[in-house]
Amino acid sequence: MAVIEGIGGIGSIGSISPGEVKPDTLGKDDFLKMLVAQLKNQDPLNPLDGADFTAQLAQFSSLEQLSNMNAQLEFMNLYQASMNNAQSVSLIGKEVTATGDIVRAEGASADLNYILSEDARDITIKIYDADGNLMDTLEPGSQEEGENSVTWDCSGVAAGNYSFEVSATGGNGDEIPVYTIMTGRVTGVTFKDGSPYLSVNGRDIAFGDVICVNEPG
Repeated sequence: MAVIEGIGGIGSIGSISPGEVKPDTLGKDDFLKMLVAQLKNQDPLNPLDGADFTAQLAQFSSLEQLSNMNAQLEFMNLYQASMNNAQSVSLIGKEVTATGDIVRAEGASADLNYILSEDARDITIKIYDADGNLMDTLEPGSQEEGENSVTWDCSGVAAGNYSFEVSATGGNGDEIPVYTIMTGRVTGVTFKDGSPYLSVNGRDIAFGDVICVNEPG
């Protein structure tokens, strides 16, 4: 089974919001106009001090560099968004593993996958239908830290999507974090606020929540 890497962990660049400039912010063109006006209207008997003029030129240079950097970041964000959109569409028909709590019941059994943050002494898995009714409870016993899987006998339930939650306790009896993951085929892509979401097992999942992508079969 071929695995397409490089999908997870795609995020925004830094914490700067390109193009987010307040209307009352002094731009480089305004700064330059003020500097030229100051030179034209200076007192010939008391000209502008050379050190002050050099400092103002340095400020203008810094402002211009920040403006250019802002434009470059905006271009990079647009380019990244375009790449993410194109890559998300190419996933249609592929099988993906992503963070989520939905399992598809088809046939006699289905795998419930999750990640334990540490070794667990006791584990309880509860499975619910679309209306929130408890359908089954599994207790697989102790398991080791990392990705784990439990097979659910779903032969007695109707085919469809179900949700599951996993709780676990460590060796000292304290509850430990558990992260559920889901696997399914991508059947479509939607865009919300410019971000792509993949339709998997009847639910939209964020493109950034994808852990890995496998070829079908």
